[in-house]
Amino acid sequence: MSIDLPRVDQEILQRWSEIDAFQRQLELSRGRPRYTFCDGPPFATGLPHYGHLLASTIKDIIPRYWSMKGFHVERRFGWDTHGLPIEHEIDKKHGKSGRDLVQELGIEGYNKECRSIVLKYADEWRQTIGRLGRWIDFDNDYKTMDPSFMESVWWVFKQLYDKGQVYREYKVMPYSTALATPLSNFEESQNPKEVQDAAIVVAFPLRNDPETNLLIWTTTPWTVPSNIAIAVHADFEYIKIHDDATNRNYILMESLLPTIYRDPKKAKYKKLESFKGKDMEGWLYFPPFQYFYEHNKDWWFRVYTAGYVKADSGTGLVHQSPSYGSEDYMEASRAGLISRDRLPPNPVDDKGCYTDEIPDYRGEYVRGPVEKAITRHLNSIGRLVVNGQVNHTVKYCWRSDTPLIQKAVSAWFVNVENIVPQMLENIKESHWVPTFVKDRRFVSWIENAHDWNISRNRFWGTPLPIWTNETYDEIVVIGSVAELKEKSGYKGEIKDLHRDSIDKITIPSKDGGVLKRVDEVFDCWFESGSMPYAQVHYPFAFPDLNKFNEQFPSNFIAEGIDQTRGWFYTLVVLGTHLFGISPFQNCVVNGIVLAENGKKMSKRLKNYPDPIGVIDAFGADALRLYMINSPVVRGETLRFAESGVKEVVSKVMLPLWNSYQFFKGQVDLLKKTKQMDFTFDPQLDVSRHGSVMDQWIHARCQSLLQFVDQEMAAYRLYTVVPALLEMIESLTNWYIRLNRRRLKGEAGVESSVTGLNTLFEVLFILTRSLAPFIPFITDHLYLRLVGYLSQKSLSSYEDSRSVHFLPYPTFNPALLDLVVERRVKRMQTVINLARTARERKTISLKIPLRSLAVIHSDSEYLDDLRVLEYYIRDEVNVQTLEITSDESRYEVQYTCSADWPTLGKKLRKDAQKVRKLLPEVTTPQVKEFIKTGTIIVGGIELSSEDLIVKREVANSEGRNIVANSDDDVLTILDLALDSDLMQDGLAREIINRVQRLRKKAGLQLTDDVEMCYKILHEPPEVELGKAFKSRADMIKGVVRGPVLEMGEEAKANDASRLILEEEQEIQQASFALRLMSLQ
Repeated sequence: MSIDLPRVDQEILQRWSEIDAFQRQLELSRGRPRYTFCDGPPFATGLPHYGHLLASTIKDIIPRYWSMKGFHVERRFGWDTHGLPIEHEIDKKHGKSGRDLVQELGIEGYNKECRSIVLKYADEWRQTIGRLGRWIDFDNDYKTMDPSFMESVWWVFKQLYDKGQVYREYKVMPYSTALATPLSNFEESQNPKEVQDAAIVVAFPLRNDPETNLLIWTTTPWTVPSNIAIAVHADFEYIKIHDDATNRNYILMESLLPTIYRDPKKAKYKKLESFKGKDMEGWLYFPPFQYFYEHNKDWWFRVYTAGYVKADSGTGLVHQSPSYGSEDYMEASRAGLISRDRLPPNPVDDKGCYTDEIPDYRGEYVRGPVEKAITRHLNSIGRLVVNGQVNHTVKYCWRSDTPLIQKAVSAWFVNVENIVPQMLENIKESHWVPTFVKDRRFVSWIENAHDWNISRNRFWGTPLPIWTNETYDEIVVIGSVAELKEKSGYKGEIKDLHRDSIDKITIPSKDGGVLKRVDEVFDCWFESGSMPYAQVHYPFAFPDLNKFNEQFPSNFIAEGIDQTRGWFYTLVVLGTHLFGISPFQNCVVNGIVLAENGKKMSKRLKNYPDPIGVIDAFGADALRLYMINSPVVRGETLRFAESGVKEVVSKVMLPLWNSYQFFKGQVDLLKKTKQMDFTFDPQLDVSRHGSVMDQWIHARCQSLLQFVDQEMAAYRLYTVVPALLEMIESLTNWYIRLNRRRLKGEAGVESSVTGLNTLFEVLFILTRSLAPFIPFITDHLYLRLVGYLSQKSLSSYEDSRSVHFLPYPTFNPALLDLVVERRVKRMQTVINLARTARERKTISLKIPLRSLAVIHSDSEYLDDLRVLEYYIRDEVNVQTLEITSDESRYEVQYTCSADWPTLGKKLRKDAQKVRKLLPEVTTPQVKEFIKTGTIIVGGIELSSEDLIVKREVANSEGRNIVANSDDDVLTILDLALDSDLMQDGLAREIINRVQRLRKKAGLQLTDDVEMCYKILHEPPEVELGKAFKSRADMIKGVVRGPVLEMGEEAKANDASRLILEEEQEIQQASFALRLMSLQ
């Protein structure tokens, strides 16, 4: 019986719902040691995509595992409900900016609209995450807009403020004109794009020599009207040239002449003089726009030196518009050109449009068309020297997808730079998977961290709890609702902490006036960084604060690699400030899921399959396993391919199910033929009626459990999952395959029962081991396996209704057997080499061959194979097996070859000499080379790194043999066939056709039917009819009944008894095969 995995999912989901499985698991584990997991909150304004499903799978596997390992693991879903993503949706809906909408609707109306969409797709999220099989509490979720969450955010901020870690400053920040708010430095880097921009060179005439012009190069023509200075590097050498075409003098670096001339060698100019940048300091010039000149010419519009000037592009002179460049602002401040009392021009409003200070372009948006108008104006007044374009990276707003600008604004900052050493020390103690994310990306990011702008000039968010007067010389920071009521004297009930509820509350000032709350709200990253505290309403919900320490720091978090500069960063900043530690101990970082073509997944392009469609087609387990057994769990990218999910079904899910089906078939057969009901006996002595393969599969299980314990403690899913899949391979393709006849009872009832006992135990261990990873099929299998457990075994479980209520299987070192594992591994190597040799010669495994020789110099290796000789002969299908160290008997010869491109570079001119002499190296010389690791060829010493040793059999083609080697053991297969071998081979093919037809007819192993055949066509050399007769007993023993030749005349009731009849073909012979019900 095949299995419908999506149907199994639905059945298990229904069962989980009926028994309230997740809550029951929590109930069963209550009172056990706590394992804390913190879930980063997503926005519910969009549907979950594969990135969310990947992260959710990881976040499900690890809590499930630790729950089964004996811990109590609470899992609450969380929602990011504030900030730019929400406001931007409302702004798009109305086609207006938030500020305009607030004026139209009022802040209460605007926030009401925001609140209405924050959980727009919450039901779809719940359905999709549940369909994936993730157990997490949606009913007891947390939302960043909950008053309890917001109050804890206030508490976090007040702690920082009281520690002197908060300040207000006028700084240049990345600024989103679409959203009318500054962003933090880490948000700035979230959406870079390659674009083509204007790149112009502008002339600035010297005041004392108007014919001589300083040349600046810029890609932001919109900033030129605000120019106040030009920076040069003190140590760079600049030149003054006379340009014949314009009859003007220009100053720039000589190495950067290509900025103004395509080919400086052909350009018509004359070099007049050269000087250092320091010699230019203090030179005065005329700016191209006069908006700010008259009132500021005594201290601005001059040259100064700055160390950040580069010599790799532009002209070597940097145009300074400090309000729109952070380095410009810092250097101009250092030089004394600007200060708090003399701020630089900032003629751009919050929407990115010119203010009245730039009357010629008043109300124009600074990017795009106005830059062309500015460029035309510069050309008309003779200031434009070069009008070009450049391809470069521009930072875009991560939410509105519009270009960011740099803009000076007043904002509230949290100190970060002063805690960088402590943050670096804290993350040393945390464990990250993969480690390179921490050691390279995260450490580098922290080392270069800047103070964090936590304020946003927006409306829907947690308000900054800062009350102040107009001059900001009296500030009160509030840390709780109770404190606000106390200090304000407000008598009403405060049920909500959003701006529309609290902006009206004032606090009496010391001087008799009132303090009002500042306009800004928190950066939503501050809220998500506060999540470990705010989700549990810390400290307000903890009368005993020590109780909080039972769940802090969290044991585990997981998110995508893009959160290196986002959530991971804010968690560490706030954890370090508040408690001096990292708020998490283990961090699993996944890579990015891309479309199959390597491009970013796009709803517009529809370049990826619908996630629910994939789950409905292949089942959730297959999707989970596909994602977590891919490079993405190593922090690399995954090109999502639906065919990969389908392959998981065929290569993993079906073999696992078929293993159970085989077990069930043999148990049913035991019941039918021996009237024995199978019950698993954990005390059964394998040594009495077991086999070495029983010992091996038990040992493999223990090695697996030991490995899983070790690797899951290190959170390395990328090593655990392959090991689990290898165990399925060991069970299906080795244990069952090599024990099939024994399990069917051919070696006696006791041996069969012992084998079935072993098979059940392995299936039971494997089902529990896989449960956290593929929760649906494992519960489906468990519910079928549990019927074979005794009441005594069942009574050991507090609740046996689901595999997920059971403990994870424990490692038992007493069952480890490294010797038997070594032996079977060597046997597997020999079998695989022989199988590959057959495939090369296209000789089916069903055709018996005369002999296989296995050659190895190590006596232990050979003894290991002798113990398992029966399995090798049977699996390779040979009559005799020769296990020997005698190479001379088989004329084994050794040769050397080389990777010539690599060795050629090393040897250079001697390479040809070595190439010519290598074929002359003898077998004894190569053997000596294997021992010593060095060999002299043509007077040149070569090492084991230079040469590849090959073992071959002399004249193998002429001797009708085929050799194969893995550079350790050598196998030699005799390909000669005779009549007896051919008859055995035909019998195996007949058996295969019978079994395939039974399966096609939907028959179970216990279904007895009449089997008949009729030869239709038989070439003389095939002798198919003879095989039916001469190997009748062999065929009967396997298919459990005779295959009879059809008579010339069919019986009258044959048609009514017919189950299925098909024509079959074996080696160009054809025959009819018929299955009929018994009379």
